[in-house]
Amino acid sequence: MATLEEEKKESSELLQLVSFTIGNEEFGVDILYVQEINRMLQITKVPNAPSFVDGVVNLRGRVIPVIDLRSRLGMNRKEHDKNTRIVVVEVSGNTVGFIVDAVKEVLRIPTNITEAPPEIVSGVNSDFIMAVGKLEDRLITLIDLEKVLSSNEKKKLKDVA
Repeated sequence: MATLEEEKKESSELLQLVSFTIGNEEFGVDILYVQEINRMLQITKVPNAPSFVDGVVNLRGRVIPVIDLRSRLGMNRKEHDKNTRIVVVEVSGNTVGFIVDAVKEVLRIPTNITEAPPEIVSGVNSDFIMAVGKLEDRLITLIDLEKVLSSNEKKKLKDVA
C-alpha cells in the first residue's frame, strides 16, 4: 500500500505530450523528443530507401528522412490534406519526420492516469505503444518513439539522410 506522500508524488509527476490524430485515434509523444511541427513539405523520393521511408525533406538546409506514421503503425495510408503535419523528432541521435493526420495540442497529464496497453490492441502495432492515457472524455495512446524504429532501421536512416 502506497503512503499518502508517495501517492501525492505519483499524481504530481506530469507527462508533457504533443497529441496528434491518425484516423479516428489520438496519439501522444513525449514533448522532449519533438523538435518542431511543420505543415506538409515537398517530399523527395530516395532511390533504394527502406520501404518505411517516404522520402526526405529539406528543412532549413538539413535533409531529414520522413516516415508515414500511419503505415508504420499498420494503418492504411491516406491522401495528405491541409491538416497533415510533419512532426520532427530526435530519436537515438537521428532526426526524423513523422507524417501525422493532424496535430491537436500540447498536454500535461499526470502519470497516474496512464496504464499499460491492454494485451490485445486492435489496429495498431502494439510494440510501439508505451501506455494509454485516460482523460475524462478520451483515450490517448502514448507512442514509444524509441521502438518505432528498430536499431537496424535507425542505421538505414543515417544512409538516407
